[in-house]
Amino acid sequence: MPVINVEDLTDKDKAKMEVDQLKIEVKLERALVSKCCEEVRDYIQGGVEEDPLVKGIPEEKNPFKEKGGCVIS
Repeated sequence: MPVINVEDLTDKDKAKMEVDQLKIEVKLERALVSKCCEEVRDYIQGGVEEDPLVKGIPEEKNPFKEKGGCVIS
């Protein structure tokens, strides 16, 4: 798909592009925000057991844990 520089288009061409986009968007299925939020919440809660950000990473599997130190005496 070629890149279109909108600044180079005439007002008529810009209006046609906007109408074409609105025709595409009017065909999209709409959903209630409350229903979408429930689905997102259920999805997140379904994966909470495997989520390292919620559950944490075991110390032995933590790749960011310091390996050990060097003591100079």
